[in-house]
Amino acid sequence: MENPSGTFVISLDFELHWGIFDVKSVDDYKLNLENTRKAIRGILELSDKYKIRLTFSTVGFLFAENKDELTHFAPKVKPRYTNQNLNPYPLISSIGKDEIDAPYHFAKKEIEQIAKNPNHEIGTHTFSHYYCCAEGQTLEQFDNDINAAVKIAEAMGISINSIVFPRNQVKDDYLRTCFKNGITSYRGTEEAGVYQPRKSMPRIMEKGLRLMDSYVNVFGYHTYPLGTLQLSRSKNGECLNIPSSRFLRPYSKTLKILEKLKILRIKKAMTHAAKHGHLYHLWWHPHNFGANMKENLGNLEMIFKHFQKLEKDYSFTSNTMTSLKEQFD
Repeated sequence: MENPSGTFVISLDFELHWGIFDVKSVDDYKLNLENTRKAIRGILELSDKYKIRLTFSTVGFLFAENKDELTHFAPKVKPRYTNQNLNPYPLISSIGKDEIDAPYHFAKKEIEQIAKNPNHEIGTHTFSHYYCCAEGQTLEQFDNDINAAVKIAEAMGISINSIVFPRNQVKDDYLRTCFKNGITSYRGTEEAGVYQPRKSMPRIMEKGLRLMDSYVNVFGYHTYPLGTLQLSRSKNGECLNIPSSRFLRPYSKTLKILEKLKILRIKKAMTHAAKHGHLYHLWWHPHNFGANMKENLGNLEMIFKHFQKLEKDYSFTSNTMTSLKEQFD
C-alpha cells in the first residue's frame, strides 16, 4: 500500500449485559441497558448522515432469538474458568425466554436491522464474551467458542470476518484459531506502554494515566501508518492487527468541564492521521451512550463533522475493519 490516504475506523463492542454481567447486575446498569437500542439508532442515523462506516463487534449470545436457539448453537466444550464468576452460562437459566422477556440478553432483531445496511459490518466479540487470558480456559475451549460465534451468524446469513477480543485480551496462538475460522482482522491495543499489560505498574496509576491521556496528549496521537500495519503471521495464514487509537469515553457530568478537551484530543489525532496517511481507530460500547444520550450523540456528531472536513481536505476515508483488511489483499 503506497502513499495511502488516511482512514477512520470505528468498532463498537455490542454486548448488552453479557459484557458486564460479572461486575454489574441489570439493576446496577439498567438505564444504560434500557437505552442501548435507542443509542444504536442514534449512532446509525449519524453514520448515515455523515457517511461513516461502522463495525459492530457482537457477542454471539445476542444473535439467538430465544434460549432454545442459544442452547442449540452453544458449543459442547465451554470455557472452564477457575473464577466461575466469569462464566456466563449459568446465568442463562435465570433470564427470560426471548428478546421480549430478556431484552438485555437477546438482540437478534437489532442485529438484523444493522446488517441490512451494506455500509456496516457485523463482526464478533466472541460467542460468550470469552476471556482469553483468564485462568482455567484453554485454546480448545476458545476454538469451540469462536466456531459457535461463526455458525450462529451464518444462520442469519452473516459472514464473520473480524474480531474484537473482550477486555482486549489478545493472544497470538488464539489469532491463529481465529484465522482458521475465517476471521482475518482484529482490534489490537494502543501501542503506548501504559495500554499494554504490565505487572510492575499499580492499577490505579495505570488508570490515572490513561484517563489523563484521554484529555491531553500524554502518549502521542495513537495513529498508525497504513503502509506499516503489522500482520500477525502464522502457518495458517495472517490476521491483520487494526490497533485501537482511542476509547471514546462517555459523557461525564463530573468531568463535564473537560468534555471539550476530550473531543479536541480526538479531532487533533484524526487530523494527524488524515495528513500523514495513518489509521485512526475509535471504539466504545453502544451501552456507554445509554445515559446522557443527548450529550454523547452530540459529541459523536462533532467527531463526524470533523471527519467530513478531513474527507474534503485530505481524502480521509471511512472503513470497516474488514474493508480495510481487503485493501491489503
